[in-house]
Amino acid sequence: MAESEIEPVISNARMRSMAIIIASALFMQSLDSTIIATALPAMARSFHQPPLYMSVALTSYLISLSVFIPASGWVADRFGARDVFRAAIVIFTIGSILCGIAPSLAMLVAARVVQGMGGAMMVPVGRLVLMRSISHRQMVAAMAWLTMPALLGPVIGPPLGGFIISFASWRWVFDINVPVGIIGVIAVTMFIPDIQEEGKGGQLDALGLILSGLAMALLMAGFETTGRHLVPASWTASAYAGGLAACALYLLHARHHPHPAIDLTLFAIPSFAVPALAGTLFRIAVGALPFLLPLMLQLDFGFTPLQSGLTTFTAAAGAILMKPCAPPLLSRFGFRNILIWNGAAAALAMSLCALFEPSWSRPVMNLILFAGGFLRSLQFTALNAIAYGDIPRARMSAATSLYSTIQQLSLTMGIVVGAAMLDLTTSLFHRPTATKPDYAIAFITVSFIGLLSSPLTTRLPRSAGTALSGHRGAKVH
Repeated sequence: MAESEIEPVISNARMRSMAIIIASALFMQSLDSTIIATALPAMARSFHQPPLYMSVALTSYLISLSVFIPASGWVADRFGARDVFRAAIVIFTIGSILCGIAPSLAMLVAARVVQGMGGAMMVPVGRLVLMRSISHRQMVAAMAWLTMPALLGPVIGPPLGGFIISFASWRWVFDINVPVGIIGVIAVTMFIPDIQEEGKGGQLDALGLILSGLAMALLMAGFETTGRHLVPASWTASAYAGGLAACALYLLHARHHPHPAIDLTLFAIPSFAVPALAGTLFRIAVGALPFLLPLMLQLDFGFTPLQSGLTTFTAAAGAILMKPCAPPLLSRFGFRNILIWNGAAAALAMSLCALFEPSWSRPVMNLILFAGGFLRSLQFTALNAIAYGDIPRARMSAATSLYSTIQQLSLTMGIVVGAAMLDLTTSLFHRPTATKPDYAIAFITVSFIGLLSSPLTTRLPRSAGTALSGHRGAKVH
């Protein structure tokens, strides 16, 4: 943070109320994602598709997010953050309605793309509003408050999804977004100020948006179809080639554009670059869990959707319990120590899912998932807070756009990697469907990827984030 910058003056009560209102949108998005994961087997039966192919219902949304997020900062500066945030909630809600009436998997994917367009503006713009309104010392607490209501989605989602699938149609999992969206629009209109940076949003990097969006869409399409026999192999190869070419063209373009769509010069700030790169590996592992776990519990262990939901929701319960603990833990141990050691513990907790057996008692499974949720939530709070700690306020729009893009790409990669591992092992061992050993290999693979994030965080100085947490990092040995 530049020393000449003037810190916003906002009370803690006002900060909390803004964070909770903005988090209503994150709640809707997280509720939607976790309910869909529980509903995938039922949706596969409805569309007469193999369950593993249903990962496209998750990745199509995440790809749409990745394509449209880079424009979020410019759009917020150009048209006003509050108006864009409110419009994004409306678009997301309309996309949910279209998902609920989709007659085929192709139409569902198209509707999920519409949802992604709304989500691409909803999450980063909401975070931008909050980051521009608070002081640096409030960032850790603000991130905790911002994500706490959003974590209610994973808590409520699995059991609610299981209940809906057991007693009604899977289509209702999308319809429940409608009242949440209406309430969110009203709350934003009444209580969120319209924050717009003066002198910003003048020049749109249209070519950069096209090139970056094309690169992300093609690369993700290549990952999604690799080894899946969804399209001819030549199509997959063409997607990879086109994606890499678009990446190269964007890099050349960004070097000469004064305000590129994705500002890669932010990686010159160590406190941004390290959590962005380390967080990518960690989120790949975490992104695979909501896809792998419900499939294993329902298709291999024989759980009902409701039983599966009641089991997986304990991870989110642990995440919520962590939020009040984040500020004192970061103050006591510092960002660097938390990111190194907590990241390793969180990866280990994820790998324990590979040991699950149908004969295990539910309380043991729940305890492991609860502890894992606690650890993962602490890691995300630390990563998200420190990433913005040294960002000048004039570059906050670019930072939120870039960081949100990285987040969504890594979560998409998690689903892709998890599905690809199941496909690979079932093909190698000539099994018609995935069994317990296949899921175990997938869990171990993604957990190892998550573990690789810890060594990257050692590149942070011991004093990293002291202005945010109050930890006296220089005295850590």
